Amino acid sequence: MPPLEVLGSAWRIDWAALAMICTAGVLYGLGVRNARRKGHRWPLWRTLAFYLLGLGSMAVLTCGFTGVYSADLRWAFTLKVSLLLFAVPLLMGLGRPITLARAALPPAGNDRLNRVLAHRAIRFFSNSLAAPLLGLALFSTFLTPAFHTLRADPLAEALVTIGVPLLGLLMALPIIEESDFQRSSAFITLEFVFVFIELLVDAVPGILLRLNGQVLDGVMALQARPGWFPDPLRDQQLAGDALWFICEAVDLPLIILMFIRFSRSDKREARGFDELSDEELDELNRRHLHGR
Repeated sequence: MPPLEVLGSAWRIDWAALAMICTAGVLYGLGVRNARRKGHRWPLWRTLAFYLLGLGSMAVLTCGFTGVYSADLRWAFTLKVSLLLFAVPLLMGLGRPITLARAALPPAGNDRLNRVLAHRAIRFFSNSLAAPLLGLALFSTFLTPAFHTLRADPLAEALVTIGVPLLGLLMALPIIEESDFQRSSAFITLEFVFVFIELLVDAVPGILLRLNGQVLDGVMALQARPGWFPDPLRDQQLAGDALWFICEAVDLPLIILMFIRFSRSDKREARGFDELSDEELDELNRRHLHGR
């Protein structure tokens, strides 16, 4: 493991991450300002969560130790990517960016936002039945020589830095921002079962990295490396440990969020039935019994 002084002093500027952080920060700040001008009292804790927890954690992961050594250490890269996919979007989601956008935008802007969210591509990638498979596909590349390309190629690293958090947001926002992605309780139940199984499957690449007895990406030790660097096989095993642990640990908060989402959907549907008259309820039952 690296010495504490290395952990604390390893910093660099990741320009792709910096561009994304600044863009997200400016847009969120403008949203808070416009929402307040329209009379909405946006909670301070949501703003702090978005900036300090969400964008702050992204800055630490990309510009701190895991960003500096991600090209040389498999476990550092794995830690960075897995947390960018699972942790950062959840922390950013605490700031409710879509809800803020709805509060800040004028009616025409809200219409455009609704059209974007309703687009077929966005609906596909934000579907809890589809988006997690992309995470599994990403982690499966860690079992191939592409693992080294993703770490060492500057263009690939920039694409990972930008694309992985966006993918994570598409996976997390349908669960966190329940009001913006309303679905029936039956559909949420199906999503819950699928996501539960898929989140467990996500740990398979980590298990294979941990248990494999050969270096899968074919890259051996660097010619000049610090003494605290592990050998390539141990590095790969540590990467597997990190991926395995994170994929399993992230199950609990996501499953809790799914339960909350199901509870809210069930209450919303119950209120809808309570508002029906006896005649409307009888008609609904008749159509159900006749399979219409």
